[in-house]
Amino acid sequence: MAGSAGPEAAPLILTLAFDDRSFARFEALRRAHFPPERNLIPAHLTLFHHLPGPQLPVILADLRRTCRDAAPFPLAVTGLRPLGRGVALTLAAPDLARLRERLAALWSEWLIPQDRQAHRPHVTIQNKVEPAAAKALLADLSAGFSPWTARAEGLLLWRYHGGPWERLARLPFTARRS
Repeated sequence: MAGSAGPEAAPLILTLAFDDRSFARFEALRRAHFPPERNLIPAHLTLFHHLPGPQLPVILADLRRTCRDAAPFPLAVTGLRPLGRGVALTLAAPDLARLRERLAALWSEWLIPQDRQAHRPHVTIQNKVEPAAAKALLADLSAGFSPWTARAEGLLLWRYHGGPWERLARLPFTARRS
C-alpha cells in the first residue's frame, strides 16, 4: 500500500553519524544558538535531503553494502559559514566526498535538484534568526574558532514528517582502515 498519503511515501533523509564526542559538541552549539521552538531535530550533516520513501528497501540495501565497505574516517571542521539567517560549521574530508559521490551515482534517477548540486558539507548551528543576530554570532564564534577533527562513524537514515524526523536506521561503517 504505497499511496501518497501513507507514511511510507514520506521522503527519506540521509545524514552522517558522528563519534559521540563530536556529536555532543555540535549538539551543544545547536542547542545554544538555534531558536528552541524551531530546533526539532538533532545536529546533523545532511548527505541527501529527499530520497523516495517507497524505495526504502533498495536504499537500505545500498546503505548496508556501502557501510560494510567503508571504514570510519576523520572530518576536518574547518571554519564557519554564514547562512544569511544563521551560521554553520564547515567540514571537509576526501572520504566524505567519495562516499557521497558513490551514493549519488547509485541514486541518480531519484535525486532532486538540491541533491544534484555540489555538496558543501556543514552542520547548521543556527538558522531562522534575524540576519543581524546571525552576523553577530558569526563574528563571536569566528573570534575564538580553532579547527578541530571530528570522526564519521556511519550513516543515519530518517523519514521526514514535515518537521520532526523519525530515525529509521543507524548503519555503522564496519570496514577496517588499510
